[in-house]
Amino acid sequence: MKLIIASDLHGSAKYCRMLMDRINEENPDRVLLLGDILYHGPRNALPEEYAPPLVAEMLNSIASRIICVRGNCDSEVDGMVLKFPVMNKSALVADGNFIFTAVHGHHLDDGEVMSVYENATVLYGHTHIPDNSVRNGVRYINPGSVSIPKENSPHSYISYDNGIFVWKEIVSGKEYIPSKQSINILT
Repeated sequence: MKLIIASDLHGSAKYCRMLMDRINEENPDRVLLLGDILYHGPRNALPEEYAPPLVAEMLNSIASRIICVRGNCDSEVDGMVLKFPVMNKSALVADGNFIFTAVHGHHLDDGEVMSVYENATVLYGHTHIPDNSVRNGVRYINPGSVSIPKENSPHSYISYDNGIFVWKEIVSGKEYIPSKQSINILT
């Protein structure tokens, strides 16, 4: 299965348009959105081209391919404009022998991870910082932020295919290596 994994769009039409370009280029089976889709929240500055209705329109055009989890800036009203479920706190994504737990990540410090799978992988967003780390036997992977990256990381997403996660810049679609390397979960 091929996935595009993205998080923290925060209503930026500019960067959502670029995400749509990457989706069209890569043609994934599914697009996994890790929350904070339409609104910027009180701690973030407005992202470039802040236009939640345009973001909703773009994403609705591929609604049948989207798996989404709720972020801390997402609300019930989002379900009125988005044509895919946005209120699930978590999702399990299976690809052959791999099962990924997807969450937004704002409750990770509170023990949010409920995965009991051996060699589990948790996909999360929220921090706006790319991550590839192992803590207590669980691998944590964060694509960074599509629209409001932090700690000098690029506007980014992950392309996943057949056990391999590759971090990419949203502007160019080119691969980059975050502070921790891209990984192959097959090895």
